[in-house]
Amino acid sequence: MKTESVRIQQEMDRPGRSKFSSYQDLIIGKRGFWRMLKYELVILFCSAVPGALGLFLRGIFYPCLLGACGKNVNFGANVVLRHPHKIRIGDNVIIDDNCLLDAKGRDNEGISIGSGVFIGRNSILSCKNGDIVLRDRVNIGFNSEVFSGSRVEIGNDTLVAAYCYVVGGDHAADNAEAALTEQGSRSRGITVGANCWFGAGAIVLDGIKVGANAIVGAGAVVTKDVPDYALSVGVPAKQIRDRRQPSGNAEGRRQNAETKS
Repeated sequence: MKTESVRIQQEMDRPGRSKFSSYQDLIIGKRGFWRMLKYELVILFCSAVPGALGLFLRGIFYPCLLGACGKNVNFGANVVLRHPHKIRIGDNVIIDDNCLLDAKGRDNEGISIGSGVFIGRNSILSCKNGDIVLRDRVNIGFNSEVFSGSRVEIGNDTLVAAYCYVVGGDHAADNAEAALTEQGSRSRGITVGANCWFGAGAIVLDGIKVGANAIVGAGAVVTKDVPDYALSVGVPAKQIRDRRQPSGNAEGRRQNAETKS
């Protein structure tokens, strides 16, 4: 388990710290006038430009801010990048309008996005000194969030519908008398296997492993590990079927067939 005791409020409130330094630490991730100037110019002249011109400008200049960027990467309007030098993107990726890619952290690796990935509009990839890994062809619907305080990995070809939350971290609350904002956070991480499907509004809590080829139903809250090929629904989520078995009541169908004969 990874624990964090330093919060943004505490970092921002340190004596002798200028607004200029705070901005660089919070948004850019490295200090330096020229690094900040490059970031500001790219965001100023590219971020909000609409239409094909905006796509073209962001496709040319956003990669200059990133740790790595493949071919044919499309950035929608108002895509926000924080600690961009710790963001790595593969080929043929679409990041829709108003998304936030936040790789914030002191010693983390940041965000790694594979090839063929789609991230729907208004979605958030947020690190708090953790890492997020989206393998090839992951599809994340609009208004979803992936949060990591240690490591969250989503396997190849996984489909995450709209309004889903993959929450790889939690608040420490051991002291009932102390303010929650002073108790820090902890994270065990989340691992999602390949070829999974999360229905709209599903929530995956910290410390969970979801096996390959699993389906989590809409609105489910996953509080325990999900086996390979499991179909799980409900709050809390429970397995109702193995996807390798026929759907419906096989025993009931057999008895019905015997009755008819």
